[in-house]
Amino acid sequence: MENNVHDVDVENILVLGAGELGMAVLRQLAPRTAHARSRLVVLVSPQSISDPDPAQLQSAGVLRDLGVDMVAFDLAACTEAELAAQLRPFHTVISCTGFVAGPGTQLKITRAVLGAGVRRYFPWQFGVDYDVVGQGSGQPVFDEQYAVRALLRAQTGTEWVIVSTGMFTSFLFEPGFGLVDMDAGIVRGLGSWSTQVTVTAPEDIGKLTTAILLETPRIANQVVYVASDTVSYGQLADIVDAATGRHFRRDLLTAGMLAAACAEHPGDGMARYRLAFGRGDGMWWDKGVTYNAQRGIPTTDVRTWLASQQR
Repeated sequence: MENNVHDVDVENILVLGAGELGMAVLRQLAPRTAHARSRLVVLVSPQSISDPDPAQLQSAGVLRDLGVDMVAFDLAACTEAELAAQLRPFHTVISCTGFVAGPGTQLKITRAVLGAGVRRYFPWQFGVDYDVVGQGSGQPVFDEQYAVRALLRAQTGTEWVIVSTGMFTSFLFEPGFGLVDMDAGIVRGLGSWSTQVTVTAPEDIGKLTTAILLETPRIANQVVYVASDTVSYGQLADIVDAATGRHFRRDLLTAGMLAAACAEHPGDGMARYRLAFGRGDGMWWDKGVTYNAQRGIPTTDVRTWLASQQR
């Protein structure tokens, strides 16, 4: 299918956060809006401007080259009213900051967006299908994301678009998550080896979010599914073996084992994530039904992503 996306004049756009996801979105969005009659602005922490670390310095240079304006603002310390005042001049807000400011961050941002009368909002919902997961999943972050959706659906003043991405591809290989242990040569399955998970690389999220934002006719008030790949944990183990040229031991963590680990360590956030991603429901969708597949937009599958990391 032909991709019905083109560069258009858009109103003022504010991106919240210049971390991994924010930078991926800005790298794609800035060239597409360079000739628009508006500003592209990113909200960053005051520390990243007053006392930046090397990574923040590098990001600042990239943003300058892209023509993106940086505005310092403390999301953690601000009140909802202060945040709403900061958001009010913008037509579109894209939240690329997760829960760095603690529990309640996304509800606070969403209420401020609605209070400010922002016309179009892309919330931080770059994750699993919270409608399927519902409330009471045992993962407080998921409960908050479900509540964000309820807030958005209960009003009509602000258009919203939710981009469901599944897990970030890199999280499959996050040492703290414990799914793939490169050093020990172990791949762990969650729930069963046939349980599936959808993943999307941040670079793909940036590309696809930009395409969704600029598509005509405009996408509004709906959940849009994207995916770099959908794999079972058994397929993941095969991919790891092939990409590394090694034979990894396979260790299955059953639903009972995952639940017991959460009960034994109730404060362990990663244990809760492992339990959630072992359930299957809401954690995956068929890549064939995604926005990118239906529009023929190429993405980086797990095999290709992992191979690139082995170079």
